[in-house]
Amino acid sequence: MTPDELAPALAGALKPSLGAVTVSGLRVLTGGASRATWAFDAVTSHGTRPLILRIGPPDEIHAGMRLEAAALTRAAAAGAPVPYVLIAEDSAETLGNPFLVCDFVEGETIVRRIHRALDDASRAALLEECAAALAAIHRADPAGICLEESDQLEAWHRQLDEMADTTATFEWAFRWLAAHRPSPSPTVLVHGDFRMGNLIVNTAGHTARLAAVLDWELTHAGEAYEDLAWFCIRAWRFGAPRSLAAGGLGSIEDFLAAYEAASGTTLDRSAVHWWLVLATLRWGVICRYQAERHLSGQTRSVELAAIGRRVCETEFDLLTLLESAS
Repeated sequence: MTPDELAPALAGALKPSLGAVTVSGLRVLTGGASRATWAFDAVTSHGTRPLILRIGPPDEIHAGMRLEAAALTRAAAAGAPVPYVLIAEDSAETLGNPFLVCDFVEGETIVRRIHRALDDASRAALLEECAAALAAIHRADPAGICLEESDQLEAWHRQLDEMADTTATFEWAFRWLAAHRPSPSPTVLVHGDFRMGNLIVNTAGHTARLAAVLDWELTHAGEAYEDLAWFCIRAWRFGAPRSLAAGGLGSIEDFLAAYEAASGTTLDRSAVHWWLVLATLRWGVICRYQAERHLSGQTRSVELAAIGRRVCETEFDLLTLLESAS
């Protein structure tokens, strides 16, 4: 739909929640690989409410909009900072594609801007808030909302095999992971992409506060270690030094200790390392997949080709992690 077509259709979809409403200021914020994000104002007799629309085609790879909304609701009930969802539909009937509408949350998502706004004290405080938010997500009840659960090691090996392409480093990493798998931990609600870039941070004034956790389309049931490790791979520290390996905010040990304090659990450091190897390998497979989209002609894109060049970066990281485990 064009913006002129989308606005009245969106107003109709919001009527059961807000009553008579006029949609104004509709504008695209991002257009991701599968879902686009729009900002707009809902004008009612009670005033103006800034909202966000997430919309995209049905995609078996990602969680449906209703599932995403259910996960957000469960996480909010557990104390996690997330946007309030007004409506979510998996049907394409209303807006031409599945969609979700939630409250707009003020703040910054561009990581380099966030990093520049932080001093040592606010960086440490933000790291603790990230750990506390993740602990809250993992406290949420995962039952009864149809979350998928799969063996992450098998799933990523299968995705690489389906491309019919690999590297010696990737195969060595898969063999090491298969031989050193830790004992399973309790099943929790997993965000699936908890990292800098998917967090809204309010940097106004002299403090930085975590305002909301975004982008829940990869949510599923799994182990807490998956989210913890994903936050700590090199890609998501955005150029920060290795001493700030946890999101460019602090050390991995500081992050784990903050999570333990917030969750009341004790983490197995050897299990953390195993999941960190898997998380790094996962990013390598994703980089190779994005390159394949370009090379195959499916989606010709300089950006995708550039992401593909990061495969060698992940190989280096894997070799470093595996050397330290030997």
